[in-house]
Amino acid sequence: MMSMFSGNVVGLANGVSAGWANTGSGVAQLVMPIICSLINEYLNVPLFTSWRWSFIVPAIFQAFTAILVLVYGQDLPLGDYNSYRKSKKMEEKSQGMGFFKVLFNGLMNYRGWILGLIYGFCFGVELTTDNMIAEYFYDRFGVNLEVAGTIAACFGLSNFFSRPMGGVLSDKMGRRFGMRGRLWGLWMVQTVAGLFCILLGRVDSLWGSIVVMCGFSVLVQAASGLTFGVVPFVSKRSLGVISGMTGSGGTVGAVATQVLLFSGSSAFSKQTSISLMGVLMILCGLPVALIYFPQWGGMLCGPSSDSNSADDDYRLLD
Repeated sequence: MMSMFSGNVVGLANGVSAGWANTGSGVAQLVMPIICSLINEYLNVPLFTSWRWSFIVPAIFQAFTAILVLVYGQDLPLGDYNSYRKSKKMEEKSQGMGFFKVLFNGLMNYRGWILGLIYGFCFGVELTTDNMIAEYFYDRFGVNLEVAGTIAACFGLSNFFSRPMGGVLSDKMGRRFGMRGRLWGLWMVQTVAGLFCILLGRVDSLWGSIVVMCGFSVLVQAASGLTFGVVPFVSKRSLGVISGMTGSGGTVGAVATQVLLFSGSSAFSKQTSISLMGVLMILCGLPVALIYFPQWGGMLCGPSSDSNSADDDYRLLD
């Protein structure tokens, strides 16, 4: 995604692809049981077998999507993909940028680790909330399972627009204020999302909790989109490594949050754990102020005087 779209729209491109992917997972939870039931009922296939047969449907969609990528996903912002690939190979030969050099170049970039931490407590918090929010409403407010499931589905389905909205905000802030705008946007949305998360654990009414949860879902998912609005600018050469570090941070953050706050050994009630999760979001959003790009600046200061040299390093070495 980050190779196929130019920098002024990459936040939106990443937000739509990831946000709709998360929405798709929610849709699959609703559609797959229906497909299984139809196979069982109309083809007279045992339920044990029809559940396995139902996976043929997403497999067909995945294969079809892969073909679309091959056919329509070949051009890059820099021009024709085949020409770029040939020049890229010549460039790599001349500079000796092997696999391990690219890998260690990405791993040694502190910005990737900071973005991984931030993503761990926006997307990681989203995953944690997906895992426990239905049970939370069922236990605390006494709603039935169907209502609890519907409320929980609202949290995940808002990815359809909220994560792309974060990408759009990142792109607009970038066009207006440069990299400083992208970083400030990420910090502000992450912080406000943390405040909503704290409030979610403190609200005592059912409808108040639903309203706060909807606001929280939009903000935490937008923060994920804003994070990947910054990722493409960390390192062009080691872009895949930085993207992988950031993305894996989301999974690690979800596991850490689950173990610390929502496991059976946790000493806190579920509502207190939700509020503490919001505190962690705010604290882990603070290191965004440490991200600095010599060619573009950071949250608190502008670019350095040697920005042209730094830009060359970003494109050829970093």
